[in-house]
Amino acid sequence: MRFPNPSRACLRLAAVAASLCASGLAGAAHAQTPADRRAESPAAVTSIQPAAPSRETEMLCSGFIEHRPPAGRLEIVGAEQEQEQHVFAEGDYVYINGGAQAGVRAGQEFSVIRPRGRFKTRFSRKGGSLGMYTQELGRLRVVNVKQNASVALVTLSCDNMLLGDLLRAVPARPSAVVHAELPLERFSEPSGKQQGRIVLARDGREVVSKDEVVYVDLGAEDNVKPGDRLTIYRPLGTGDISRFRDKEVNPGGSRSYEGPIFRGGKHSSNAQRVKDPVDGHYKSITNTPAIVSRRPSLPRKIVGEVVVISVEQRTAAAVITRQAQEIHTGDFVEVQ
Repeated sequence: MRFPNPSRACLRLAAVAASLCASGLAGAAHAQTPADRRAESPAAVTSIQPAAPSRETEMLCSGFIEHRPPAGRLEIVGAEQEQEQHVFAEGDYVYINGGAQAGVRAGQEFSVIRPRGRFKTRFSRKGGSLGMYTQELGRLRVVNVKQNASVALVTLSCDNMLLGDLLRAVPARPSAVVHAELPLERFSEPSGKQQGRIVLARDGREVVSKDEVVYVDLGAEDNVKPGDRLTIYRPLGTGDISRFRDKEVNPGGSRSYEGPIFRGGKHSSNAQRVKDPVDGHYKSITNTPAIVSRRPSLPRKIVGEVVVISVEQRTAAAVITRQAQEIHTGDFVEVQ
């Protein structure tokens, strides 16, 4: 009995496979339209994309500083499992003190809020209180309506909910958008538009970064609108988290850190600096404060960008979309 030559069989199979592959590639190339090729081109990629910062919980639970809170809001007054727990979260059923008589209807959604107190800050030039700082704790949906009360399901929780937390209508907010392909312009000129400061950050944070929510002392009274972009900046040479009394160590020491035995040299970076040579001699010594005091106007230090997501009378909440370094409360903002 004769068996086929294995090497010849393998060669024939390889030839058939190559032929099928070539025909498939040719067909795909033939079927590709000019529109398909344009779609694959890097130049066709849209330059504006939804911002990654728009994490749902950050956007929906941003909080706000409300100038004049309205009276008569509904509140959480009980819960299905209140005999076993005192805090409530996503998936729990709670009871609210409004029913059919108050116009509540099944399917209605509310934002759960918790006013924390009047907010004042030394960072703002606006006098007095900026309003009532209010946390947003999550969302709930009415599932059953009685005459004077209703049952609601907690559909989103950013923090624990308690009896007494208030309800308000779900606010409409824009989604933050970033110019993905553009780096932050760190040396741009001032726009000359409204200026304010970051007066607070969500959850009491003092140092914040991309995707986080901050509050600025610019609001409806300053013609700020949702979607506005603000540059975050600080004056050059300011903003240190740790402060030292001396700008330099041993600025005028003639021997600096020269060792007493090996004598490495007195001209270290902390030794005196002399200037104005006259006949081989120097008339004066200088230091950093002296240089700073007589230098020309220099660019401000740009550290990031925020997009406004909600506006109250005297303040606005904004999400950080781009940053060059750490951002903290007290930093300045300017409408672009």
